[in-house]
Amino acid sequence: MTRKTRLTRFALAAATFGLLTGCTSNDESLTYQTDYSNHRPLRVVGYPSTGSLETVQKAVWRLADGDVDALAALAVDDTHADATARNWVKAFGAAAKADVTADFYDEGSVRQVVVLYFAKSGQIKEIEARIGEDDSWGLTLAEPDPAEATAKPTWAPPTPGHSGSRTSGTPSGN
Repeated sequence: MTRKTRLTRFALAAATFGLLTGCTSNDESLTYQTDYSNHRPLRVVGYPSTGSLETVQKAVWRLADGDVDALAALAVDDTHADATARNWVKAFGAAAKADVTADFYDEGSVRQVVVLYFAKSGQIKEIEARIGEDDSWGLTLAEPDPAEATAKPTWAPPTPGHSGSRTSGTPSGN
């Protein structure tokens, strides 16, 4: 009898532990699945890392939702995050509800330049995803001036699909 009681208590404790620890993982997964099903798929060109892809995808979703606070929360530095997020939502929010292609440039282990192409409006936006001080991926949101926030990158091709390094690959000093 004692053995059965211990087994039952152990099973109950294990089940409770599993439920408690599983909730966090399931909540994050559920949030992601809900976001994914509520938005158009992001078209991807190039070679994103898992972190840069997830961050850029969330950024496009927040733009489409017009959610300035959630977009600003993706910032790796809070200095200009709110103003930049407002600028981006105002400039690109409506276009983000339609097809968006993200063209990932360079190697993405700690930082990656991404060019967003908004099909509906024809707008092009360069953003940077990178690992912040807390070792999690986020965005560089440092464009408090609306003109800077909406400026088309001068180096980016007019259409997606031209991913590649913007550098020559030659080490400096050679």
